[in-house]
Amino acid sequence: MKQSSPYHRRQFMFSGMALVVMELILCLTISACRNDKSSEPDVNAAPTKQVQQRPQPPEQVKQIDDLSVWSHPRSEERLAERKEMVRIIRDRYGLINVKVLEAMQNVPRHWFVTEREQNWSYSDMPLPIGHGQTISQPFIVAYMTSLLELNNNSKVLEVGTGSGYQAAVLTELTPKVFTIEIIEPLARSAAARLKEHGYDTIKVKRADGFWGWKEHAPFDAIIVTAAADHIPPPLIEQLKASGKMCIPVGGVFRIQNLMLIGKDSDGKVTSKSLMPVRFVPLTRNDEK
Repeated sequence: MKQSSPYHRRQFMFSGMALVVMELILCLTISACRNDKSSEPDVNAAPTKQVQQRPQPPEQVKQIDDLSVWSHPRSEERLAERKEMVRIIRDRYGLINVKVLEAMQNVPRHWFVTEREQNWSYSDMPLPIGHGQTISQPFIVAYMTSLLELNNNSKVLEVGTGSGYQAAVLTELTPKVFTIEIIEPLARSAAARLKEHGYDTIKVKRADGFWGWKEHAPFDAIIVTAAADHIPPPLIEQLKASGKMCIPVGGVFRIQNLMLIGKDSDGKVTSKSLMPVRFVPLTRNDEK
């Protein structure tokens, strides 16, 4: 992205505002999560559909190489609210990536928030989803998605499934979405929710995302939706040459920075700090 684009002219205007809003919402979120530990649904995931093709190595990617099985769930529910959410992302923040804006409009965010938070489903703010975690602010979801520059051949890894919303947005752009969640109830409920709503090609794994998903590496893009105190080396290793990774870096009580990591065709890694942000910390070693 060039410095002269409309998006970058507005970057400093909204970054400070976004940080203040996110810090306030984080405080409210912590309080809400303490008072509502039972709000996250707990449903057993339905079995993954298997699509038979000619014999190939036993890797799950084989069923999503055929774009005919790439599902795009659609609903008219609360469509006007989704359109207004997208208008705010475009007009307030200057994000003009048409494919990403369409993805944000197509995915019903209210499917991915708790009953208690339904009235705020399309507000431009993070919301609690239980277990001390949040669903990210819509603008942040759109912005991080746009940084990855995905196409329908991209293989993308998400670290931090949460409610499954970011994964659903990603699969509007590519059928090859792999997502990892360390908190077992969230991993289980997200997998069930995605299946229930027809997101059949998304693969969900319960694991420590710090280590990535080696069996499906390398990835064209990696998105991390929780703040790490440093960039995990396994994720850099699993990033394909010419790939991109978007990750917030910083401690809980320090300013965090959204970083864009690149790897060129020779394997050289570069990093760029984009804006200050506030994310929940990256959970490690089954810490709940």
